[in-house]
Amino acid sequence: MSYAGLLVEKSGPLSLIQDFGRFGLAHIGVTQGGPVDDYAYSWANHLLGNVVNCAAIEITLGNACFVALHNCHLAICGGDLNAKIDGEPISNWSDFTLKKGQKLQFGVAKNGLRSYLAVKGGFDIAQHLGSASTVTRESLGGYDSNGGALKAGDILPFFPHNLPKHKPRLMTFRFKPDYNLPIKLRVIEGYQNEDFDEDTRQAFYSNAFTISPDSNRMGYRLEGNKIKPPYEGVLSEGIALGSIQVPNDGNPIVLLNDHQTIGGYPKFGCVARIDLPRLAQAKPGQKVNFVKGDRQDLQEVWCQWAQFFGY
Repeated sequence: MSYAGLLVEKSGPLSLIQDFGRFGLAHIGVTQGGPVDDYAYSWANHLLGNVVNCAAIEITLGNACFVALHNCHLAICGGDLNAKIDGEPISNWSDFTLKKGQKLQFGVAKNGLRSYLAVKGGFDIAQHLGSASTVTRESLGGYDSNGGALKAGDILPFFPHNLPKHKPRLMTFRFKPDYNLPIKLRVIEGYQNEDFDEDTRQAFYSNAFTISPDSNRMGYRLEGNKIKPPYEGVLSEGIALGSIQVPNDGNPIVLLNDHQTIGGYPKFGCVARIDLPRLAQAKPGQKVNFVKGDRQDLQEVWCQWAQFFGY
């Protein structure tokens, strides 16, 4: 079978291959990986008519460049990284075509942090444990099959396809997030929540936190509003995506896709799954507030979202 390819001319600070992730393996210590902003990832594939789990590129902070070795139909969604084709700006949250020899360039992020670049049919990357997702700390998956980030000279294969005859499709305003707006995350409180004293619980919801520069795909560290943990630690137990851990220093950590599978810190609760993409696009220094969420309402919204994208 013949292949086409996209050449990585410049990879930027961090560009990773991600599909929807690995599931059902936490019991052996393998985290799920996958896109930290699964909303933008899903829209990029949806605009191309791809199935849910197609491998795409997660570009963090921008400053990347790709060269088409063959004609291709692509889409970008997520943070606005000032994308251009041969120096001409293109719209974010849209599909577009790249002709053989053309360059797709990403500049500095001006709205959000991460962008997702998808190709018609998905990038053809070998799967490991059922997924092509890159988890660097576990040396698992990705282009090199060893958890490595993309680097200059890599050629990302995809199946040849016909270019569309329609004009680029743009997302409507109502579906496009504005990552510069204040961040308010809904929390589903967990069974350890009542172990925190009343003053601590009120302070958690009343005061804003600041995103620490020491944040990554494992988790977002928060500063500026220390939360007193009810005890120094607990017996390590399974831990979920979005869990809000409170370590001994009182600075909460919201766990993201590359989180460890067990944890020994008390947990305030869990950020609603549907709100995690908003957090994943936040930059260090931005403020975050938490509000109590209704589990049933949030579950219904998530199910609508999942049904739309075909999860």
